[in-house]
Amino acid sequence: MAIPEREFFRERAEQRPMQLACPRCRHRGEYQVRWVRRVRKERVPAGADARDRALFAKLRDYLLRVDDEVVCARCRRRFEIPSQQSLVFL
Repeated sequence: MAIPEREFFRERAEQRPMQLACPRCRHRGEYQVRWVRRVRKERVPAGADARDRALFAKLRDYLLRVDDEVVCARCRRRFEIPSQQSLVFL
């Protein structure tokens, strides 16, 4: 049985600033957005088969965005963060 991909990574929560513009009032500002940093472990977890070892060799560190919406600093309305910025490879 294959090992789940989450077993290959260490996870850590972090916040990063993003420049976003509110689509309603057009206010442009810097917002703190929550991300999860997944860093590949140094070794393959115990119980891994050949398929898991091959997958582990190809894995890279990445950031996964947790927040989908932020609140505008001027008009106080929620707006969605563009989806093309939800995953960042390091």
